[in-house]
Amino acid sequence: MKRSEINRLISESIEFFDSMNFKLPKWAYWKPEEWKGKYESCREIADNMLGWDLTDFGSGDFHKRGLILFAIRNGNPVKDKKIYAEKIMIVEENQETPMHFHWSKMEDIINRGGGYLVLELYKSDENEGFSDENFEVSIDGVKRTLSPGSKVVLEPGESICLEQGIYHRFYGEEGRGKVLVGEVSSVNDDSTDNRFYEKVGRFPEIEEDEAPLHLLVSDYKQYI
Repeated sequence: MKRSEINRLISESIEFFDSMNFKLPKWAYWKPEEWKGKYESCREIADNMLGWDLTDFGSGDFHKRGLILFAIRNGNPVKDKKIYAEKIMIVEENQETPMHFHWSKMEDIINRGGGYLVLELYKSDENEGFSDENFEVSIDGVKRTLSPGSKVVLEPGESICLEQGIYHRFYGEEGRGKVLVGEVSSVNDDSTDNRFYEKVGRFPEIEEDEAPLHLLVSDYKQYI
């Protein structure tokens, strides 16, 4: 992805968060030069990968298959005592986050506002394929039994709890606009805990056609 595209997408995301009255930490708006020399005071942010994160999953078409998110808080089992994480995401109409599950992380996916969020779900089998068995999920504390490949549509205010090993892909329902999506989970590790059904790229290769407006989590080592 080009840095100019990333800069534009972050700027548009800030506008959308503001329109939804969702406020980010002050450091979310820092320019690259404001991070210089702050590693010691901002160690938790850098080490635990808090902040702006964006990917096209290697598709080359962010709006078809991609995701932008901001990690608000996250623990690190090696370095601190925090055992939970929180993200805020923006999902466009028909913009797919591809099928995946987590070995360690348990998460609640929450529709915080905007359009409708569609999730397609499978239980994984012992070979990490799609199981043909029914399975249970909890939607706002209410148990539901689903068949393989079931779709769950979350309207604003609704949430689903996804246990480890539950394959899921999601996208915004067509015709209803962008979705403000929250995630509350156990500690998040995007480097080792994502099992995608198809091979995809998690972090984008960036063509530096202009200077970054705001840093991505993958930029910290270079700039802080």
